Amino acid sequence: MGKFINEFKEFAVKGNAVDMAVGVIIGGAFGKIVSSIVNDIIMPPIGWLIGGVNFSDLKCTLPSVDMGIEKLAPATINYGSFIQTLFDFVIIAFCVFLLVKGINRLARKTKAEGEQKAASAPAPAPEPSNEEKLLAEIRDLLKDKK
Repeated sequence: MGKFINEFKEFAVKGNAVDMAVGVIIGGAFGKIVSSIVNDIIMPPIGWLIGGVNFSDLKCTLPSVDMGIEKLAPATINYGSFIQTLFDFVIIAFCVFLLVKGINRLARKTKAEGEQKAASAPAPAPEPSNEEKLLAEIRDLLKDKK
């Protein structure tokens, strides 16, 4: 049991797991911001342009069912809510696309700068092998004897 707990601690403390958790939290908050932008800023003018339609109110009501003793309430298909969610998704996907595109451009730029620095800097002299070090010590000892 102790080994399992230690493995879990290693996993949870790794940068990848923590980064993923932070990303999920920020993604949830970002989703709320985008939903607010869509619901409060984008959709009202679109609804106004097409005749004052509020997309979240659009629905198709199915007929009610009379069971004799009780009458079942009519079911609704809320396609307006689906349209609203679809707009949210498109905007979030577009924002994520722009974010990834910007990060990739920055990564390419950083990589190109690193390659330029590496190309302009002289390569350091390779470290001598163990044999060369041993031969140098023997040479120095022979010089000291003379």
